Amino acid sequence: MATRKSRARGLVPVTAVGLGLAAGALAALAAQRHMLDALRTRLDQLEASAQDQRHTNLAHQQRLHWELLSKAIDSPELAEVLDIFEAPASPQERRQYLFANALYTNLLFYYRIGNLSREEFHGRMRGLLQNPVVRKYWYATQGQRATLPDDSDEAGLGRMVDELLHQLEEADIDEWWVVGEPPVE
Repeated sequence: MATRKSRARGLVPVTAVGLGLAAGALAALAAQRHMLDALRTRLDQLEASAQDQRHTNLAHQQRLHWELLSKAIDSPELAEVLDIFEAPASPQERRQYLFANALYTNLLFYYRIGNLSREEFHGRMRGLLQNPVVRKYWYATQGQRATLPDDSDEAGLGRMVDELLHQLEEADIDEWWVVGEPPVE
């Protein structure tokens, strides 16, 4: 019997060591899980900060774009620098095209920062395209849009506007606001 007791006593410390190791492993896993959660939270914060910085950069770029266009609109001499349209444009047409460009670019920036959905962009462009000057501007800048990378947001939106303009010109109704299928998000 004494032998049995010594075997039973030997199992108790081994079991206690096993439980201790398991508890230590669980504690290490819990600490690791806590650290991973903290890292995930920090990564989310950094991504949000990067998105905010991107929006700030786009807003700054839009402001600079408008300042440059304003100078060109106010000065025929400066507007000549931006005369890169398909067909020759008079000084008045050039100023109108520059303003149409400002309107389009404003919508583009709104879309890029998430203030407009693709469907809303489509609807706003449908309204702008009711103006004959905006239509002429759109045709006069085809060559510029052709240089955009095919997979860029701007190229995709440009193709969408091209299709919308085609549909508007082909439509045989006065209700322009129903022409063209809004894009699927």
